[in-house]
Amino acid sequence: MKFGIDRLLADPAMLEELKGKRAALVAHPASVTQDLTHSLDALMDAGVNITSAFGPQHGLKGDKQDNMVETADETDAQYGIPVFSLYGEVRRPTGQMMSSADVFLFDLQDLGCRIYTFVTTLLYLLEEAAKAGKSVWALDRPNPAGRPVEGTMLVPGQESFVGAAPMPMRHGLTLGEMGHWFVEHFALDVDYRVVAMEGWQPDEPSGAVASGYGWPQDRIWINPSPNAASLNMARCYAGTVMLEGTTLSEGRGTTRPLEVLFGAPDVDAKGVWKLMKQIAPEWCSGVTVRECWFEATFHKHSGKLCNALMMHAEGPEYGHNLFRPWRMQALAFKAIRTLYPDYDLWRDFPYEYELDRLAIDVINGGPGLREWVDDAGSAPGDLDTAAAQDEALWSQTVQGHLLY
Repeated sequence: MKFGIDRLLADPAMLEELKGKRAALVAHPASVTQDLTHSLDALMDAGVNITSAFGPQHGLKGDKQDNMVETADETDAQYGIPVFSLYGEVRRPTGQMMSSADVFLFDLQDLGCRIYTFVTTLLYLLEEAAKAGKSVWALDRPNPAGRPVEGTMLVPGQESFVGAAPMPMRHGLTLGEMGHWFVEHFALDVDYRVVAMEGWQPDEPSGAVASGYGWPQDRIWINPSPNAASLNMARCYAGTVMLEGTTLSEGRGTTRPLEVLFGAPDVDAKGVWKLMKQIAPEWCSGVTVRECWFEATFHKHSGKLCNALMMHAEGPEYGHNLFRPWRMQALAFKAIRTLYPDYDLWRDFPYEYELDRLAIDVINGGPGLREWVDDAGSAPGDLDTAAAQDEALWSQTVQGHLLY
Protein backbone atom coordinates (compact mmCIF):
# COMPACT_ATOMS: atom_id res chain seq x y z
CA MET A 1 0.00 0.00 0.00
CA LYS A 2 1.00 3.65 -0.33
CA PHE A 3 0.69 6.50 2.15
CA GLY A 4 -0.14 10.01 0.94
CA ILE A 5 3.49 11.09 0.68
CA ASP A 6 4.33 8.04 -1.45
CA ARG A 7 1.40 8.71 -3.78
CA LEU A 8 2.38 12.37 -4.18
CA LEU A 9 5.97 11.54 -5.03
CA ALA A 10 4.89 8.90 -7.56
CA ASP A 11 2.34 11.12 -9.34
CA PRO A 12 3.83 13.43 -12.00
CA ALA A 13 0.54 15.34 -12.31
CA MET A 14 0.45 16.26 -8.62
CA LEU A 15 4.12 17.23 -8.64
CA GLU A 16 3.45 19.38 -11.69
CA GLU A 17 0.72 21.23 -9.76
CA LEU A 18 3.31 22.22 -7.17
CA LYS A 19 5.72 23.63 -9.75
CA GLY A 20 6.08 27.39 -9.50
CA LYS A 21 4.59 27.37 -5.99
CA ARG A 22 6.24 27.75 -2.62
CA ALA A 23 5.46 24.77 -0.41
CA ALA A 24 5.70 24.31 3.36
CA LEU A 25 5.90 20.93 5.07
CA VAL A 26 4.32 20.15 8.46
CA ALA A 27 6.20 17.11 9.71
CA HIS A 28 7.79 15.13 12.54
CA PRO A 29 10.07 12.05 12.79
CA ALA A 30 7.37 9.64 11.54
CA SER A 31 6.93 11.70 8.36
CA VAL A 32 8.81 9.25 6.16
CA THR A 33 8.34 7.53 2.82
CA GLN A 34 8.08 3.78 2.35
CA ASP A 35 11.88 3.48 2.23
CA LEU A 36 12.16 5.58 5.44
CA THR A 37 13.41 8.74 3.71
CA HIS A 38 12.16 11.75 5.64
CA SER A 39 9.45 13.61 3.72
CA LEU A 40 11.47 16.84 3.73
CA ASP A 41 14.41 15.16 2.00
CA ALA A 42 12.16 13.25 -0.40
CA LEU A 43 10.24 16.35 -1.47
CA MET A 44 13.43 18.35 -1.92
CA ASP A 45 14.91 15.53 -4.02
CA ALA A 46 11.73 15.48 -6.12
CA GLY A 47 12.22 19.15 -6.98
CA VAL A 48 9.39 20.52 -4.84
CA ASN A 49 10.16 24.09 -3.79
CA ILE A 50 10.00 23.69 -0.01
CA THR A 51 10.46 27.17 1.45
CA SER A 52 9.63 26.44 5.10
CA ALA A 53 8.89 23.61 7.49
CA PHE A 54 6.74 23.36 10.60
CA GLY A 55 7.11 21.16 13.65
CA PRO A 56 4.13 20.28 15.92
CA GLN A 57 4.28 19.34 19.61
CA HIS A 58 7.56 17.51 20.42
CA GLY A 59 9.21 19.27 17.48
CA LEU A 60 10.15 18.47 13.90
CA LYS A 61 12.91 16.25 15.30
CA GLY A 62 10.65 14.71 17.99
CA ASP A 63 13.19 15.44 20.69
CA LYS A 64 10.96 17.02 23.35
CA GLN A 65 9.93 14.41 25.90
CA ASP A 66 7.02 15.76 27.92
CA ASN A 67 3.92 17.93 27.63
CA MET A 68 4.41 21.71 27.84
CA VAL A 69 8.07 21.40 26.80
CA GLU A 70 8.32 23.93 24.00
CA THR A 71 10.40 23.98 20.83
CA ALA A 72 12.02 27.13 19.44
CA ASP A 73 12.03 28.25 15.80
CA GLU A 74 15.24 27.46 13.96
CA THR A 75 16.87 27.36 10.54
CA ASP A 76 17.38 23.98 8.92
CA ALA A 77 21.12 23.34 8.75
CA GLN A 78 20.99 21.45 5.45
CA TYR A 79 18.47 23.42 3.42
CA GLY A 80 18.67 26.85 5.04
CA ILE A 81 14.88 27.18 5.32
CA PRO A 82 13.05 28.40 8.42
CA VAL A 83 11.60 25.72 10.67
CA PHE A 84 8.69 27.19 12.58
CA SER A 85 7.50 25.72 15.87
CA LEU A 86 3.78 25.20 16.42
CA TYR A 87 4.47 24.32 20.03
CA GLY A 88 6.58 27.18 21.26
CA GLU A 89 5.72 30.85 21.47
CA VAL A 90 2.60 30.03 19.45
CA ARG A 91 0.47 26.97 18.71
CA ARG A 92 -1.45 28.64 15.90
CA PRO A 93 0.52 29.70 12.79
CA THR A 94 1.09 33.44 12.64
CA GLY A 95 0.57 35.61 9.59
CA GLN A 96 4.34 35.75 9.07
CA MET A 97 4.54 31.96 9.13
CA MET A 98 1.67 31.64 6.66
CA SER A 99 3.36 34.10 4.29
CA SER A 100 6.29 31.68 3.89
CA ALA A 101 4.46 29.41 1.42
CA ASP A 102 1.52 29.06 -0.95
CA VAL A 103 0.72 25.40 -0.34
CA PHE A 104 1.00 23.67 3.05
CA LEU A 105 1.73 19.93 2.92
CA PHE A 106 0.47 18.38 6.15
CA ASP A 107 2.21 15.04 6.76
CA LEU A 108 1.76 14.01 10.39
CA GLN A 109 1.24 10.47 11.68
CA ASP A 110 -1.66 10.50 14.14
CA LEU A 111 -2.86 8.05 16.82
CA GLY A 112 -6.61 8.39 16.23
CA CYS A 113 -7.31 10.12 19.55
CA ARG A 114 -8.87 13.55 20.17
CA ILE A 115 -6.28 14.52 22.76
CA TYR A 116 -3.26 13.84 20.51
CA THR A 117 -2.49 17.43 19.60
CA PHE A 118 -1.77 16.93 15.89
CA VAL A 119 -5.54 16.95 15.37
CA THR A 120 -5.76 20.46 16.80
CA THR A 121 -2.70 21.57 14.82
CA LEU A 122 -4.52 20.56 11.63
CA LEU A 123 -7.57 22.61 12.59
CA TYR A 124 -5.48 25.68 13.43
CA LEU A 125 -3.63 25.39 10.11
CA LEU A 126 -6.89 25.11 8.16
CA GLU A 127 -8.34 28.14 9.94
CA GLU A 128 -5.26 30.27 9.27
CA ALA A 129 -5.05 29.05 5.67
CA ALA A 130 -8.66 30.14 5.16
CA LYS A 131 -7.82 33.64 6.44
CA ALA A 132 -4.66 33.91 4.35
CA GLY A 133 -6.01 32.35 1.14
CA LYS A 134 -3.53 29.44 1.25
CA SER A 135 -3.93 25.82 0.15
CA VAL A 136 -3.61 22.81 2.43
CA TRP A 137 -2.85 19.32 1.18
CA ALA A 138 -3.16 16.53 3.74
CA LEU A 139 -0.80 13.69 2.84
CA ASP A 140 -2.88 11.00 4.48
CA ARG A 141 -1.57 8.32 6.82
CA PRO A 142 -3.28 5.41 8.63
CA ASN A 143 -5.16 5.69 11.87
CA PRO A 144 -3.32 2.92 13.75
CA ALA A 145 -6.23 2.51 16.18
CA GLY A 146 -8.52 1.72 13.24
CA ARG A 147 -12.17 2.58 12.76
CA PRO A 148 -13.73 1.86 16.20
CA VAL A 149 -15.20 4.96 17.87
CA GLU A 150 -15.30 5.35 21.66
CA GLY A 151 -15.94 7.88 24.37
CA THR A 152 -18.19 10.78 25.20
CA MET A 153 -18.16 13.94 23.10
CA LEU A 154 -16.22 17.00 24.12
CA VAL A 155 -18.72 19.36 25.75
CA PRO A 156 -19.10 22.73 23.97
CA GLY A 157 -17.17 25.34 25.92
CA GLN A 158 -14.56 22.75 27.02
CA GLU A 159 -12.31 23.22 23.99
CA SER A 160 -8.54 23.28 24.48
CA PHE A 161 -5.35 22.39 22.64
CA VAL A 162 -6.17 18.75 23.46
CA GLY A 163 -9.81 19.15 22.48
CA ALA A 164 -10.33 20.92 19.17
CA ALA A 165 -14.03 20.28 18.64
CA PRO A 166 -17.00 18.11 19.68
CA MET A 167 -15.72 14.62 18.94
CA PRO A 168 -15.29 11.47 21.05
CA MET A 169 -11.95 10.44 22.51
CA ARG A 170 -11.34 7.75 19.88
CA HIS A 171 -12.56 9.30 16.64
CA GLY A 172 -11.91 6.55 14.07
CA LEU A 173 -10.77 8.89 11.28
CA THR A 174 -7.53 9.55 9.44
CA LEU A 175 -6.32 13.14 9.66
CA GLY A 176 -7.20 13.59 5.99
CA GLU A 177 -10.78 12.64 6.76
CA MET A 178 -10.77 14.79 9.88
CA GLY A 179 -9.78 17.78 7.78
CA HIS A 180 -12.88 17.35 5.63
CA TRP A 181 -15.03 17.29 8.77
CA PHE A 182 -13.31 20.41 10.12
CA VAL A 183 -13.99 22.26 6.86
CA GLU A 184 -17.66 21.30 7.05
CA HIS A 185 -18.17 21.75 10.80
CA PHE A 186 -16.50 25.16 10.99
CA ALA A 187 -17.69 26.28 7.53
CA LEU A 188 -14.12 27.05 6.45
CA ASP A 189 -13.60 28.64 3.04
CA VAL A 190 -10.26 27.00 2.34
CA ASP A 191 -8.64 25.19 -0.58
CA TYR A 192 -8.25 21.77 1.05
CA ARG A 193 -7.46 18.44 -0.56
CA VAL A 194 -6.43 15.01 0.64
CA VAL A 195 -3.75 13.00 -1.08
CA ALA A 196 -5.37 9.73 -0.14
CA MET A 197 -3.66 6.45 0.67
CA GLU A 198 -3.83 3.52 -1.69
CA GLY A 199 -4.77 0.10 -0.34
CA TRP A 200 -5.48 0.96 3.30
CA GLN A 201 -8.03 -1.51 4.70
CA PRO A 202 -8.50 -0.69 8.39
CA ASP A 203 -10.97 -3.49 9.09
CA GLU A 204 -8.68 -6.28 7.93
CA PRO A 205 -6.73 -8.41 10.47
CA SER A 206 -2.98 -8.92 10.48
CA GLY A 207 -1.65 -10.66 7.43
CA ALA A 208 -4.64 -9.91 5.21
CA VAL A 209 -3.83 -7.56 2.34
CA ALA A 210 -0.84 -6.26 4.32
CA SER A 211 -3.14 -4.60 6.81
CA GLY A 212 -3.36 -5.07 10.55
CA TYR A 213 -6.49 -3.43 11.92
CA GLY A 214 -5.38 0.09 11.11
CA TRP A 215 -1.63 -0.27 10.79
CA PRO A 216 -0.23 -1.99 7.66
CA GLN A 217 2.06 -4.85 8.52
CA ASP A 218 4.48 -3.99 5.72
CA ARG A 219 5.30 -0.57 7.21
CA ILE A 220 7.75 0.09 10.03
CA TRP A 221 6.43 1.87 13.12
CA ILE A 222 8.29 5.10 13.91
CA ASN A 223 7.45 7.12 17.03
CA PRO A 224 5.38 10.16 16.04
CA SER A 225 6.14 11.45 19.55
CA PRO A 226 8.70 10.22 22.10
CA ASN A 227 6.26 8.12 24.14
CA ALA A 228 4.36 6.65 21.18
CA ALA A 229 6.75 3.74 21.03
CA SER A 230 4.60 0.96 19.58
CA LEU A 231 1.40 -0.03 17.84
CA ASN A 232 0.23 -1.42 21.19
CA MET A 233 0.55 2.05 22.70
CA ALA A 234 -1.46 3.56 19.84
CA ARG A 235 -4.28 1.09 20.43
CA CYS A 236 -4.30 1.68 24.21
CA TYR A 237 -3.79 5.45 24.11
CA ALA A 238 -7.45 6.53 24.06
CA GLY A 239 -7.64 5.08 27.57
CA THR A 240 -4.16 5.38 29.03
CA VAL A 241 -3.82 9.07 28.15
CA MET A 242 -6.30 9.76 30.95
CA LEU A 243 -3.61 8.72 33.43
CA GLU A 244 -1.91 12.04 32.67
CA GLY A 245 -4.69 13.67 34.68
CA THR A 246 -4.15 11.44 37.71
CA THR A 247 -1.55 10.75 40.38
CA LEU A 248 -1.15 7.24 38.95
CA SER A 249 1.82 6.57 36.68
CA GLU A 250 1.24 6.07 32.97
CA GLY A 251 4.66 4.45 32.71
CA ARG A 252 6.64 7.53 31.68
CA GLY A 253 10.21 6.94 32.71
CA THR A 254 9.98 3.28 31.65
CA THR A 255 10.45 1.54 28.31
CA ARG A 256 6.66 1.01 27.81
CA PRO A 257 4.94 4.34 28.51
CA LEU A 258 1.16 4.63 28.09
CA GLU A 259 0.68 0.87 27.80
CA VAL A 260 -0.33 0.29 31.43
CA LEU A 261 -3.74 0.79 33.03
CA PHE A 262 -1.87 2.33 35.95
CA GLY A 263 1.20 2.01 38.11
CA ALA A 264 1.47 3.04 41.75
CA PRO A 265 3.46 2.09 44.86
CA ASP A 266 0.35 2.01 47.05
CA VAL A 267 -2.26 0.19 44.93
CA ASP A 268 -2.78 -3.59 44.72
CA ALA A 269 -2.89 -4.19 40.97
CA LYS A 270 -4.25 -7.75 41.22
CA GLY A 271 -7.01 -6.58 43.54
CA VAL A 272 -7.99 -3.81 41.13
CA TRP A 273 -8.08 -6.20 38.17
CA LYS A 274 -10.21 -8.70 40.10
CA LEU A 275 -12.74 -6.01 40.98
CA MET A 276 -12.78 -4.63 37.43
CA LYS A 277 -13.83 -8.04 36.13
CA GLN A 278 -16.57 -8.22 38.75
CA ILE A 279 -17.94 -4.72 38.06
CA ALA A 280 -17.97 -4.78 34.24
CA PRO A 281 -16.46 -7.95 32.72
CA GLU A 282 -17.59 -6.92 29.23
CA TRP A 283 -15.28 -3.90 29.43
CA CYS A 284 -12.29 -6.15 30.05
CA SER A 285 -12.40 -8.10 26.78
CA GLY A 286 -10.35 -8.00 23.59
CA VAL A 287 -7.05 -7.44 25.39
CA THR A 288 -4.62 -9.45 27.51
CA VAL A 289 -3.81 -7.97 30.93
CA ARG A 290 -0.99 -9.02 33.23
CA GLU A 291 0.36 -7.78 36.53
CA CYS A 292 3.82 -6.26 36.38
CA TRP A 293 6.21 -4.08 38.36
CA PHE A 294 8.37 -1.13 37.39
CA GLU A 295 10.54 1.61 38.81
CA ALA A 296 10.34 4.77 36.71
CA THR A 297 13.61 6.64 36.21
CA PHE A 298 11.77 9.96 35.95
CA HIS A 299 8.25 11.45 36.19
CA LYS A 300 5.62 10.20 38.65
CA HIS A 301 6.78 7.92 41.50
CA SER A 302 10.32 7.91 40.12
CA GLY A 303 12.64 5.66 42.08
CA LYS A 304 9.74 3.83 43.73
CA LEU A 305 8.61 0.27 43.03
CA CYS A 306 5.19 0.46 41.37
CA ASN A 307 2.64 -2.33 41.01
CA ALA A 308 0.93 -2.12 37.62
CA LEU A 309 -1.40 -3.71 35.08
CA MET A 310 0.08 -4.03 31.59
CA MET A 311 -2.19 -4.21 28.54
CA HIS A 312 -1.39 -6.20 25.40
CA ALA A 313 -3.69 -5.17 22.53
CA GLU A 314 -1.84 -7.57 20.26
CA GLY A 315 -1.31 -11.27 19.67
CA PRO A 316 -3.93 -13.99 19.11
CA GLU A 317 -6.18 -12.83 21.97
CA TYR A 318 -6.56 -9.29 20.62
CA GLY A 319 -10.16 -8.47 19.71
CA HIS A 320 -10.12 -5.30 17.62
CA ASN A 321 -13.85 -4.65 17.87
CA LEU A 322 -14.10 -5.84 21.49
CA PHE A 323 -11.25 -3.83 23.03
CA ARG A 324 -12.56 -0.54 24.44
CA PRO A 325 -9.63 1.25 26.07
CA TRP A 326 -11.55 4.35 27.18
CA ARG A 327 -14.11 2.30 29.11
CA MET A 328 -11.43 0.00 30.47
CA GLN A 329 -9.39 2.88 31.83
CA ALA A 330 -12.49 4.45 33.37
CA LEU A 331 -13.24 1.09 34.97
CA ALA A 332 -9.75 0.95 36.49
CA PHE A 333 -10.36 4.36 38.08
CA LYS A 334 -13.73 3.17 39.38
CA ALA A 335 -12.20 0.05 40.93
CA ILE A 336 -9.45 2.07 42.61
CA ARG A 337 -12.00 4.56 43.95
CA THR A 338 -14.07 1.63 45.30
CA LEU A 339 -11.12 -0.11 46.96
CA TYR A 340 -9.50 3.11 48.18
CA PRO A 341 -12.32 5.66 48.69
CA ASP A 342 -9.99 8.41 49.93
CA TYR A 343 -7.26 7.89 47.33
CA ASP A 344 -5.88 11.18 46.00
CA LEU A 345 -6.65 10.22 42.42
CA TRP A 346 -7.03 13.44 40.44
CA ARG A 347 -3.86 15.44 39.81
CA ASP A 348 -4.31 19.22 40.12
CA PHE A 349 -1.68 20.95 37.97
CA PRO A 350 -1.45 23.12 34.81
CA TYR A 351 -2.22 20.82 31.88
CA GLU A 352 -1.66 21.93 28.28
CA TYR A 353 -1.92 25.59 29.27
CA GLU A 354 -5.29 25.12 30.98
CA LEU A 355 -4.99 26.59 34.47
CA ASP A 356 -8.57 26.69 35.76
CA ARG A 357 -9.78 23.11 35.18
CA LEU A 358 -8.68 19.76 36.53
CA ALA A 359 -6.46 17.96 34.04
CA ILE A 360 -8.78 14.94 33.91
CA ASP A 361 -11.64 17.22 32.83
CA VAL A 362 -9.50 18.89 30.16
CA ILE A 363 -8.52 15.46 28.85
CA ASN A 364 -12.13 14.23 28.71
CA GLY A 365 -13.60 17.46 27.39
CA GLY A 366 -15.79 17.87 30.46
CA PRO A 367 -16.29 16.61 34.02
CA GLY A 368 -18.57 13.68 33.20
CA LEU A 369 -16.09 10.83 33.54
CA ARG A 370 -14.58 12.15 36.77
CA GLU A 371 -18.03 12.61 38.28
CA TRP A 372 -18.98 9.06 37.29
CA VAL A 373 -15.85 7.67 38.96
CA ASP A 374 -16.38 9.65 42.18
CA ASP A 375 -20.12 8.93 42.48
CA ALA A 376 -20.46 5.87 44.71
CA GLY A 377 -23.94 5.25 43.33
CA SER A 378 -23.03 5.27 39.64
CA ALA A 379 -22.96 2.05 37.62
CA PRO A 380 -21.21 1.03 34.39
CA GLY A 381 -24.50 1.35 32.54
CA ASP A 382 -24.65 5.07 33.30
CA LEU A 383 -21.36 5.78 31.56
CA ASP A 384 -22.05 3.25 28.82
CA THR A 385 -25.37 4.86 27.89
CA ALA A 386 -23.89 8.36 27.68
CA ALA A 387 -20.95 7.17 25.60
CA ALA A 388 -23.01 4.96 23.28
CA GLN A 389 -25.29 7.87 22.37
CA ASP A 390 -22.33 10.09 21.53
CA GLU A 391 -20.55 7.34 19.62
CA ALA A 392 -23.59 6.71 17.45
CA LEU A 393 -24.05 10.42 16.77
CA TRP A 394 -20.41 10.89 15.81
CA SER A 395 -20.36 7.83 13.53
CA GLN A 396 -23.43 9.13 11.72
CA THR A 397 -22.01 12.66 11.48
CA VAL A 398 -18.72 11.67 9.84
CA GLN A 399 -19.95 8.79 7.69
CA GLY A 400 -19.90 10.91 4.55
CA HIS A 401 -16.26 11.87 5.06
CA LEU A 402 -14.82 8.33 5.12
CA LEU A 403 -12.36 7.84 2.28
CA TYR A 404 -11.52 4.17 2.83
